[in-house]
Amino acid sequence: MSKCGYIARLELQPSISNLGYDLKLENFPGGSETFEIILKFCYGLPIAFNPNNIAPLRCASEFLDMSEEYEDGNLISKTEAFLTLVILSSWKETITVLKSCKNLSPWAENLQIVRRCCDSIAWKASRENSTTEDIANRQGWWFDDVATLGIDHFMRIITTIKVKGTKPEIIGKCIMHYAKKWLPGMDVELEGLRGYGYGKHELQFSILNAGKEEVSVGQKEQRTIIENLVNLLPHQDEGVSCKFFLQMLKMAMVYNASPALISELEKRVGMMLEDANANDLLIPNYKNEDHAKLNSPEHNTMHNIDVVQRIMDYFLMHEQQQQQKQQNMGKTNVSKILDNYLAEVARDPNLSITKFQVLAESLPENARTCHDGLYRAIDTYLKSHPSLSEHDRRRLCKLMNCEKLSLDACTHAAQNDRLPLRTVVQVLFSEQVKMRTAMQETEPALQCDNSEQGDTQPSTSIEIKNLREELENVKTRMAELQKDYSELQREYEKLSNKHKIVSSWSLGWRKIKNSFHSKADADETGNRRQTFNSTSRRTSFRRRPSLP
Repeated sequence: MSKCGYIARLELQPSISNLGYDLKLENFPGGSETFEIILKFCYGLPIAFNPNNIAPLRCASEFLDMSEEYEDGNLISKTEAFLTLVILSSWKETITVLKSCKNLSPWAENLQIVRRCCDSIAWKASRENSTTEDIANRQGWWFDDVATLGIDHFMRIITTIKVKGTKPEIIGKCIMHYAKKWLPGMDVELEGLRGYGYGKHELQFSILNAGKEEVSVGQKEQRTIIENLVNLLPHQDEGVSCKFFLQMLKMAMVYNASPALISELEKRVGMMLEDANANDLLIPNYKNEDHAKLNSPEHNTMHNIDVVQRIMDYFLMHEQQQQQKQQNMGKTNVSKILDNYLAEVARDPNLSITKFQVLAESLPENARTCHDGLYRAIDTYLKSHPSLSEHDRRRLCKLMNCEKLSLDACTHAAQNDRLPLRTVVQVLFSEQVKMRTAMQETEPALQCDNSEQGDTQPSTSIEIKNLREELENVKTRMAELQKDYSELQREYEKLSNKHKIVSSWSLGWRKIKNSFHSKADADETGNRRQTFNSTSRRTSFRRRPSLP
């Protein structure tokens, strides 16, 4: 009572057993272990201050009002001096004290212990980064220690470091390091996963902890960590990689973060989409209870196409803003990324042709200088969806421009049975135009160099001759295809008018029968012609099994 003002002011009540007084301390900071140390101090026994007990002792001494008013050198002044002179001058001990403040709220906050520790850590980290010559080798020395703190303390340290002018890339790397420790599954690669539908073999996203130290937090805590880390991320593009934003987007969807947070991440990804990778965009279609009730195959796709569609929309909005500022963007690189992504998701049998088409058309026409990647994606979709109708195949092939296909792609497309015949004709025609253009460009150059390179004229003439022969072959081939296409079109119109299906062998036999009619004599009677027709009809039915 001589050292604790709190106890001295109490009106003590005798205990029931009349052996002393009963005293109950509500919400005593530090618990019974801290009170035991204070008892030793009050009765003159030696006590040892250390980073683990200094914060609880400082809070408990304030709770008991152990100030200089009651005795010189009381516990408040002693703990305050040890905290200021010893603890805050050491990096490791400051980290330890800050961890011990986790269960001392609100006392540690009111006594400025947390603020002083965070300021000390931030000052040491920012000073080291600003004075070290070899930043590349030294900038991550404090990441591991800071990553052991709770999210509240981590946010305060990073906020203070930002104020002190630390580079955005250093802050971004520290946030990425913290996220990998506290968000299990950040490093899980999804490029090798293949699974469709719901059931025994459904696609499941397994959350794995790759770190040595296990971090066990609930789903609500995970969501809180994600939201706070996203708010801490620097706004500069060089602060964090696009890959990390996509990883955070996947984790936000796993833990059902708020739609506003997911939209913010999609917008950040769209602003730096040219630095992305097609595999990073493979975001699984995470299921919830409402989603699982939907039986439509369109909702059972393996990958979330809608998220990528929104990312593309944000990219186009950002690019339009940059064009107004007369800054160039990586539109060509984004087209390659999108085509590679389309080729990956095209393997999904549940992906609708509408979603595939809308996503492929999201980029403007001038964004793709070459359509080889788009052709590969279309061919993959046709291969994975063999039951597509002829109308859907034509609709899909209209996405690509045959004039922007390379020679290898044209060669492959000309022999591709999955493409509609009209598309094959267009490919051959574009190839013919390219060859004609190449010949027109070659001939003037050869005429200019004729006087200087007279000895090479025979070989050049042979090359021109070969090119012309190839061109004639292409013309002949294209004419044959056009003829076949016209015949098929006429036969299709006849079948649609009659509303019945006629097999190929009967059509061939009818042509043979018509040739017999044309060669018949004009003086034959009607009865003989009728007899011949009935006889030939019976013969055709008897010989039907032998026809191919």
